[in-house]
Amino acid sequence: MTLSSAQNPFNLKKDHDALLVKDVDASAKFYNEIFGLKEIPNGGLGDHIRWFELGDKIQFHLIESDELPEKQKGFHLALSTDDLDAFMEFLKSKNIHFENWPGEKGTTNTRPDGIKQIYLQDPDGYWIEVNNNRL
Repeated sequence: MTLSSAQNPFNLKKDHDALLVKDVDASAKFYNEIFGLKEIPNGGLGDHIRWFELGDKIQFHLIESDELPEKQKGFHLALSTDDLDAFMEFLKSKNIHFENWPGEKGTTNTRPDGIKQIYLQDPDGYWIEVNNNRL
């Protein structure tokens, strides 16, 4: 078997993403309250790291740091929802700015594959796409 001819021969799966954040408590509150992510034990790594779990058991880690990367919309976390319209209404009720890919406030755009999407930023300016893709 050659790796170039095999499709995922090692059965690789998504495990987690991690973001460096300025204030781990503020970011943890945002991801819990806005996205409903469940906080899970961080393995004893200290108060500067908070772990969350998505519904599909993929983990999301927040790590407090003074070194934060530059934020660009093309580098983003993407989540999907079964009810994008309700999520957009929730964001409006919380006065959370969102926009489409071109930057138009409060509306979606539709990708070439028919999926609608919006973008918002977390407290550190990281871009998050939320779309209505059915995975």
